[in-house]
Amino acid sequence: MGMAAPIYFTAEMVRRLPEDGRRYEVVHGELLVTPSHRLWHQELSSRLHQALGVYLDRERAGVVLASPADISWGEDVLVQPDLFVVPLEEARTRDWSRIRHLLLAVEILSPASARADRFTKRRLYQDHGVPTYWLVDGEAAVVELWTPDLRLPRVERERVTWQPAGAGSVFTLEVRELFRPI
Repeated sequence: MGMAAPIYFTAEMVRRLPEDGRRYEVVHGELLVTPSHRLWHQELSSRLHQALGVYLDRERAGVVLASPADISWGEDVLVQPDLFVVPLEEARTRDWSRIRHLLLAVEILSPASARADRFTKRRLYQDHGVPTYWLVDGEAAVVELWTPDLRLPRVERERVTWQPAGAGSVFTLEVRELFRPI
């Protein structure tokens, strides 16, 4: 008895999946499914969203958004970064199909998403020229920083900095503040 051939998923197929509390994404036809996030994941996401929001309100260099999202770079790609920053012009369209440039993508690691976030999605973001990708590891209390040209991450244990094009000042976040206990 043979195994069934895997299905090559498209973004449109993923858009038609039921809203059942899971996150469905597709990268080059591979379906990625993760369960609802844990509380610590949500807390870290909230802290980052708030800090980036304050910075971007002041700098006007982009808009920070959170999943659920509908970021697609082709018929077989649809991703939902936990947090991401897009240029003001693209955000002002209020249309997912016009979001093409991420200035920053952030994934917060969880047991169910670690492999996809570290390998599949990281390579996708690098291939699409996302200037900065952060992998936030809540268990190890570190942030891995990736750029399109890196083969290994820069691991930050003290502070994370970021300055998108057009910003007059640098965003700085103390890692101990990000991972402080609830």
